[in-house]
Amino acid sequence: MSGKRSEMIRLLEAELELIEGGGCGLPAGEPMAERPMFYRSLVCINHWQVPGHDDECHDNCVLLDAVPQRHRDEKLPCHFIPLNSSGDTVQALEQRGDPERTQEEVKKWLRATIAGLKAEAEAEPETGGEEPAPY
Repeated sequence: MSGKRSEMIRLLEAELELIEGGGCGLPAGEPMAERPMFYRSLVCINHWQVPGHDDECHDNCVLLDAVPQRHRDEKLPCHFIPLNSSGDTVQALEQRGDPERTQEEVKKWLRATIAGLKAEAEAEPETGGEEPAPY
């Protein structure tokens, strides 16, 4: 399994574990604050808040390959990842105001993506350096 693929699997598994453990709830000390899905999470390139550095999503984002090309310049491109066969996205689900459903769909997407990456790794001969296939 390529190092990049195994790293991606570990990162997505950690994100899933965080969500399942309730780590994506409202920020402590800010009970009324909204926290968008993935924002400053383990998979977010802006995970660490750096004073004087604006948040920006760019090509180093691990989720960007899953974002349709037309949405890659959005403020939060990860919110436009199609999560299921109906095409639901984090952005659409959050607009509906159903955080539980949003989390459930994201968890399903993470599980499916992890399983797909693992299946690709098992089917691929050891070549030592191939890039993982896009989602």
